[in-house]
Amino acid sequence: MSPISLPILADGLPKSDLPEAPSGRATKGSFAFVSLGCPKNTVDSEQMLGLLAEDGYELVSDTSQSDLVVINTCGFIDRARAESFAVIDEMLEKKRRGLIKGVVVTGCLAERQREAVLEARPEIDALIGVFGRDEVTRVADRIMGNLQEQRTVFRPAPIRALADNQRMRITPKHFAYMKISEGCDRLCTFCAIPKMRGRHASKPIESILDEARQLAATGVKELIIVAQDTTYYGIDLYGRPRLADLLTELNRIDGIRWIRLMYYYPMYIDRPLLDVMASSERILPYVDIPLQHADDQMLRRMARRVNRQQIEDLLGMMREYVPGIAIRTTFITGFPGETDQQFETLAEFVAQQQFPRAGVFTYSLESDTPAARLPDRVPESVAVERQSRLMEIQQAASFAFAESLVGSKQLIILDNAAPGQPGVWLGRSFADSPDIDAMVYVTETDTRLAAGQLVECEIVQAADYDLVAAAL
Repeated sequence: MSPISLPILADGLPKSDLPEAPSGRATKGSFAFVSLGCPKNTVDSEQMLGLLAEDGYELVSDTSQSDLVVINTCGFIDRARAESFAVIDEMLEKKRRGLIKGVVVTGCLAERQREAVLEARPEIDALIGVFGRDEVTRVADRIMGNLQEQRTVFRPAPIRALADNQRMRITPKHFAYMKISEGCDRLCTFCAIPKMRGRHASKPIESILDEARQLAATGVKELIIVAQDTTYYGIDLYGRPRLADLLTELNRIDGIRWIRLMYYYPMYIDRPLLDVMASSERILPYVDIPLQHADDQMLRRMARRVNRQQIEDLLGMMREYVPGIAIRTTFITGFPGETDQQFETLAEFVAQQQFPRAGVFTYSLESDTPAARLPDRVPESVAVERQSRLMEIQQAASFAFAESLVGSKQLIILDNAAPGQPGVWLGRSFADSPDIDAMVYVTETDTRLAAGQLVECEIVQAADYDLVAAAL
């Protein structure tokens, strides 16, 4: 996965921006919610929000005015864990001051470190693992009832991915993340996801289609497909990859205008899948495909199970079958053993491929992963220097991509009005996933525009990564 940490719902969210909760139920108490981490974590957060609201708890925007605070943490890399602990410490301090009654910690940090989290922060009232998330209401009832029971809720990874059909969404109404599977069977040496999220488990196609129809009925226009390993979808259920079949069915759902594909592992991408992408009305020519490196020895040390030639062949096939496809990727610098020459191989590859979108991250040593035992660690200063150089190369490619769109007509989805800029909207093109890619500044000619609209625009200017467009 891409090492991203995004605070989705945090202290101080305006009351007008709170998601709508079920009405007509007695209030058991109030709760605030902080969601950290990747879009997969966002889906888990939305499921817990929905369960608590359905059970009679009231969501509030100010943690100081809540009985409980639930923190859905990220445990992917050290930086994300530090962010999670900082939020936990902030909430525990409010508990000491009597502003809140209980602090519940859930998510990947809880799953990965388990009792060690309670040892480090004994004032936490409850710790819920990734697969115990649906028991959040029982935990809340215990805290509100002052019941002294076991403080940890951990469940084994399920054979089938958990259902996400009771969500209270915290994304804007016009787009939603949809998780099609859980866990990962890849054993990349730098990654702890299988330890936190278990083995790959797909949702049945019928369940995903029901969820997509439900989202469409609530006004979702853009469906963003997420998983730990999207292209592996269906192997555990059907004995073969069935992402192409799933996308074919999703493309038929009324109301959904855009389908965006995230977290493609560079295996099981074949011509039938690309044919579906190219011929489907709603599937965007956009793919997030984390590559991590381009040197064969580094790819072997990372246990990526592909080599450079296979990657280049794959990228060429994607561009042939889906003309104009915007490929987003990520790379790691400073992986153990990375030599100057191996980095030069990566730099040359990035310059050659001209990716429209890419992120570069320095290697994070994770003690419970195989890479932690590899020799020849790269000094952090060298990893950072390589990161900066690679981003300079990538920046030129991203700027060139933005310039290439000037003068074209593009369909833009509007996210919100630009703060302090009357008559200007913030939107995204086909090449822009929320929060991680570029923005399009859309100027309106009248007051007909609104959040969630897909508007035909002319791209009139490139502003580094971003674009300026005029609504037609």
